[in-house]
Amino acid sequence: MKKYEIYRNIRKRAMILGLPISLFALLIVSVIGSMLVIIFSFSLGVIVALLLFNALLFGALAQWVKNPQLLSIQKVFPKTISNKRISPLSYA
Repeated sequence: MKKYEIYRNIRKRAMILGLPISLFALLIVSVIGSMLVIIFSFSLGVIVALLLFNALLFGALAQWVKNPQLLSIQKVFPKTISNKRISPLSYA
């Protein structure tokens, strides 16, 4: 009988098809949008283009998950906010 290992780190980073939940949701929104475009403009060129676009999007997102330094997003806010004067000069 086959034994399955228990995945206990689900809270650390849940993955669906190798993508985090937010990127998987982006992929699904793209797929649903593509289906709507296919339904309302039925042509072979559109179908092939949208299938290719969704495959490339999945590949790009999967590569981004493997190597997140490619599109590094810097934090806007500093770690700490303080009212302490930076300058040692006294203005009073």
